[in-house]
Amino acid sequence: MLPELGQFALVLALLLAAVQCALPIYGAWRNNDTLMGIARPAAAGQFVFVVLAFAILTWAFMTQDFSVAYVAQNSNLRLPWYYRFPAVWGAHEGSLLLWILILNIWTVAVAAFSRHLPDALMARVLGVLGAISLGFLLFTILTSNPFLRHLPALPDGNDLNPILQDPGLIMHPPMLYTGYVGFSVAFAFAIAALLGGETDGAWARWARPWTNVAWAFLTLGITLGSWWAYYVLGWGGWWFWDPVENASFMPWLVGTALIHSQAVTEKRGSFRAWTVLLSIFTFSLSLLGTFLVRSGVITSVHAFASDPRRGIFILVFLGIVVGTSLLLYALRAPKVAGGKPFRLLSRETLLLVNNLMFVCAAAMVLLGTLYPLIGDALGIGRISVGPPYFGFVFPLLMLPVVLLIPFGPFFRWAAADWKATWRSLRPAVILAIGAALVAVLLFPHLASRGIVGVAATFWVGAGIVAYALKRWREAPSGHRYTPEMFGMILAHFGVAVFLAGVLITGATSVERDLSFAPNQSQQAAGLDFRFTGVTRVQGPNYLADQGTVEVRDGARLITTLHPQKRQYSGQQMQSVAAIQGGVFRDIYVALGDPLGNDAWAIRIYVKPFVRWIWIGGLFMLAGGLTAAADRRFRGKRIVANEAASVAAEPAQATA
Repeated sequence: MLPELGQFALVLALLLAAVQCALPIYGAWRNNDTLMGIARPAAAGQFVFVVLAFAILTWAFMTQDFSVAYVAQNSNLRLPWYYRFPAVWGAHEGSLLLWILILNIWTVAVAAFSRHLPDALMARVLGVLGAISLGFLLFTILTSNPFLRHLPALPDGNDLNPILQDPGLIMHPPMLYTGYVGFSVAFAFAIAALLGGETDGAWARWARPWTNVAWAFLTLGITLGSWWAYYVLGWGGWWFWDPVENASFMPWLVGTALIHSQAVTEKRGSFRAWTVLLSIFTFSLSLLGTFLVRSGVITSVHAFASDPRRGIFILVFLGIVVGTSLLLYALRAPKVAGGKPFRLLSRETLLLVNNLMFVCAAAMVLLGTLYPLIGDALGIGRISVGPPYFGFVFPLLMLPVVLLIPFGPFFRWAAADWKATWRSLRPAVILAIGAALVAVLLFPHLASRGIVGVAATFWVGAGIVAYALKRWREAPSGHRYTPEMFGMILAHFGVAVFLAGVLITGATSVERDLSFAPNQSQQAAGLDFRFTGVTRVQGPNYLADQGTVEVRDGARLITTLHPQKRQYSGQQMQSVAAIQGGVFRDIYVALGDPLGNDAWAIRIYVKPFVRWIWIGGLFMLAGGLTAAADRRFRGKRIVANEAASVAAEPAQATA
């Protein structure tokens, strides 16, 4: 009866979500302390029942209960135990339950760590989070129940998708969902502020740490997803502008604008309209991503489901969320607008440009992602939009951001001193130009993309280092680096590392598709690759053809790689690349198809600096989490004279 208990737990969670949604918001409107006080107990009760449901589904997988249809569809007797747990979220129904679980974790965290905030505001925030949970619990119970029975129980089940039988499945979806769902907190604070007419900067301060943590986890989720695609799919790339990849990237882009806009709203009282709208759009894009992944309107290796009923439900829910939020914003717009004036040369101007560029980039990605659907709806056919479009337009939109990043920390609020900023950044300019010239002299055949990559890396990296050194020299001891400031330094340095990985890898990578007979050697990227043959290897639930490739630099053996081509139950095939990784270069070998007479097709990649892409992502993750730890965000009220002190802040002030 455990599956029935799990379903009953979801129903009870649904009822508590309805209570959490309605009564606290009504209590805040009527200034009723009793009704407002219901928010936290309702959130805690809902969390308990969602955890119970998730634990029961997990137990069904671990014990291989094939009377549960979802378990039978995504597991079998041969699936290793260490893949049974992540198999819980390996398909649509379980991943949706994980989505709800993470939403409840965020809700309970907000309820527990925001007791110092005004009761009315917290009642509205928890009420909005309850409304979101109500929608997704309805979606689960009505269209995506993971506890449906298959009676009589099957003796064995289907297999988990071979692509998902990888350690990446354990970490990537939970981290991605933590970021996705975390933006619901920023959304809830914005809607709560609109409901209560609280249009000053206080709510932005209270929302900032939650937004930074959500952004950090979404950064980690995207980074892990990129790494997973690189080493699992066998194509040697790290980003393909796949629709589902774009679905996670769009909230990240708008979320990046949001964390900068929140800083302006908190410190200067400006950009309040920007901050509210970005909070709405960031979470709305998270819901749009859920629709794209689960509706079947797109084709992707990452997509979960193709049930039109589910797509319609999410689309209606998205329409309600966006429509209601924008209507509320329109009603409050006259009170939201405003803020302190600033000059053209100021930190506010740079952050305004930052917002515009990131929002335009998100709109560009959205257009490219939905364009095939728009063409299909208009009867002109599905027109494919791929890397040529994204790869040309996106860098153009990001170029101003890269150029302006080093200026941000040096510019003052309200009015900047251009001459002082130029003196501070002149060494970074010289270093960037010098590094590009050295790259041209040392590597005369280096593509222009690589040269730009070297210059951009040194420009952004040296600019951030110059700011850090200036703070060290001029700020008083003990106040040199606040957590918020140090987080900014880490995140922006991560951008420099990421740029090096993307641009240098794109300019210097070598790709060869070769055919090898046993004991044959061929060269690629100045290295000698010797194929010694293929052997049969038995895995825990697969049979693999495993190749052996020796890689030498002259007479020196660098590594021996063993790429595989695995056959799972149901004749499902999966290639598993072999990679010799390093900080400055990856050697990547993927086994293709047999060609007869023991010969095989083998794909070889040599990719310099590719790991800097993911190292940069980890720096950004560390920056987001560090900034969220700043003690300022824990205070109940903004100090009255803070805005004035910020306006007079010196050039080395917090970014």
